[in-house]
Amino acid sequence: MGKLSKRNILWIIPIGILGVFWYFYGPQKDITDNEYITYVKNYSIENSNETFDTAFSSTCKNPYWVYFETQKGQDVVEFEGDCPVNNEEAKVNVQFLVDRDRTNVKYGAMLVDSKMQEEADRDKFLLALAND
Repeated sequence: MGKLSKRNILWIIPIGILGVFWYFYGPQKDITDNEYITYVKNYSIENSNETFDTAFSSTCKNPYWVYFETQKGQDVVEFEGDCPVNNEEAKVNVQFLVDRDRTNVKYGAMLVDSKMQEEADRDKFLLALAND
């Protein structure tokens, strides 16, 4: 009977360690409402008085905004939605890099149907949003 209890303990400890790692490092709930998202939504598109929120809302279907912080500590706000690209509707993801003081927004990566786009294509898309 003594060996059986030692064997149980040897199984319980690794399972407990895995549980702790899962709790701290497992999938996290999306952050969809914070000051960074609000700042990007209200930020004016270059050479336009229109904000990103109104531009994306009027052009794209199913708009979804999410905030995350990279491993290097960069604050990122990402827009996801179904937007017209080259006269076809496509799943678009655009990332915006925000400084800690929320004084500036830089354009980050853009994906169309999970394919990375060139900076020029991203800028052309964002400019078209402001003109629509």
